[in-house]
Amino acid sequence: MLRGRDTDIDTQGVNKNNWVFGTAPQADKNATAAFDGEMSATLSVNHVTNTGDSGQQGRVIVGQIHANDDEPIRLYYRKLKNNTLGSIYFAHEPTEGNCSEQWHEMIGSRSSSASNPTDGIALDEKFSYRIKVVGDDLTVILSREGKPDVVKEVNMINSGFNVSGQYMYFKACVYNQNNTGDADDYVQATFYALEKGHTTN
Repeated sequence: MLRGRDTDIDTQGVNKNNWVFGTAPQADKNATAAFDGEMSATLSVNHVTNTGDSGQQGRVIVGQIHANDDEPIRLYYRKLKNNTLGSIYFAHEPTEGNCSEQWHEMIGSRSSSASNPTDGIALDEKFSYRIKVVGDDLTVILSREGKPDVVKEVNMINSGFNVSGQYMYFKACVYNQNNTGDADDYVQATFYALEKGHTTN
């Protein structure tokens, strides 16, 4: 959290704990800790679910940007039960009234019946991601040793995040996206490095 240990600052709101797009109104930029931003992580996914509804098996969110109520990005790793390799894709969720949710595949497919993805990522395989916002432009970069980077860019100018009152925070996470599996099924990941940076006022 950008507030550090200053718990007098709320975790939510256009305040010194959060950041905004560089295209947000100047008053909001002045009120927050920073604008624009980049988060980089190196990790491996160690276990994914393999029970429950086939549409939910194997999914885990490993990074995101959260806004007030919506998410400019949710980055997913997914490995299906009968595949040895997993896929990477992300969702871009505009604010209400600003287009529908968009899905962007980077490695493999997000389909629940996808075949083993070409050049997919195995469980316990180390990889890195960078999530970067400059103005209304979102860039996601996937990196693995000895392989070319995979890059996807999304223009968010019409997504509703550059208006007054919208605030952002990064989340590096392991969010199980299967609520139908057995009680002892689980997801697990190991983070080896995590960095973030912003343009400060």
